[in-house]
Amino acid sequence: VQLVESGGGSVQPGGSLRLSCAVSTFTFSTYATSWYRQAPGKERELVASIISGGDTTNYADSVKGRFTISRDIAKNTVYLQMNSLKPEDTAKYYCNLNYWHGLQFRQYWGQGTQVTVSS
Repeated sequence: VQLVESGGGSVQPGGSLRLSCAVSTFTFSTYATSWYRQAPGKERELVASIISGGDTTNYADSVKGRFTISRDIAKNTVYLQMNSLKPEDTAKYYCNLNYWHGLQFRQYWGQGTQVTVSS
């Protein structure tokens, strides 16, 4: 499984960006795709996730109402629409895919894409 992120960049506070995560062919029926972020000197944190099958979504409290995670099944791509960006959203954003294979938990990471919010 390969995950390739794109869409990061620099934006002013209040601006928007859309991140994309292209996922190579994946056949498991139930899995979760998530966006994490890590700012310098801080631990990696979960930003949003979407679970296949029912498309259940979850968000960190800090991004609720501003960020939206979605997926395009035909394109095997997961998106993170980020609106009303704040300086504290500055971080490297990583795409993650995980699933249970029997009793074994497996996960994969992308290489990350930088998001910088500043005036």
